[in-house]
This record gives sequence, structure tokens and C-alpha cells, in this order.
Amino acid sequence: MSASKKEPGPGAGRRPAAWQVAADVEGRPADRACGHLDQVRPVTPSTTEGCEECLRIGSTWVHLRECLVCGHVGCCDSSPHRHASAHAHGTPGHDLARSIEPGEDWAWCYADELLLLPS
Repeated sequence: MSASKKEPGPGAGRRPAAWQVAADVEGRPADRACGHLDQVRPVTPSTTEGCEECLRIGSTWVHLRECLVCGHVGCCDSSPHRHASAHAHGTPGHDLARSIEPGEDWAWCYADELLLLPS
């Protein structure tokens, strides 16, 4: 199911002050630190309409992620174009993104492959 006109929900307005490592890519509790938490900045979403690139090309997305460094809104890895991952891997220093889906309060470090939760 895709949501080409779905707007970010209530989670889009909340911004935790700090994040902490919760688990690794396999879902196991992680005893290591994320080396990128110092990248987090106060950001404004690049759009409130959906995935920035999908909107531009007329595509659809499944879930939305917001870059914690610049506010870029992209689609998740379950979406056809995986724009959030592409942004993280193609933009040096933009390794962190948070979910802006309603009821979700987590972030991901693409570089360290770590799940982050508000601290």
C-alpha cells in the first residue's frame, strides 16, 4: 500500500532533544556508541506533503523519514525509490534520519546501522 498523498502525522512535529543507541541492525541491544549523534541539528522538514523526490517525479512512497541534519524528507527503504537512504549515502555528514510516521519515535544511523531512541 502506498501513500502518495499522505501527509506526515503527529510525530512530524515532535523532536526529541537527544537520541541514544537502542539496538543494532539485527535488533540486538547494542553496547556501542553512534559516532554521528553530534550531527543532529534543529531542522525544518523540507516538505510537509510527503517524500520530496517522489513528489517531484510523481511516484509513491510507503513511509517517510526526515534527515536530522538538514530536514530532507525522503521515503523509507520499503518504498520503490528509497530516497531517505539515497540522501544519507549520497550526502556526506547526513547519516541520521528519524521516522515521521504517526506514533513512531525512533531514528536510524545509516553509517553505523544503529537504531536510536529518544533519551
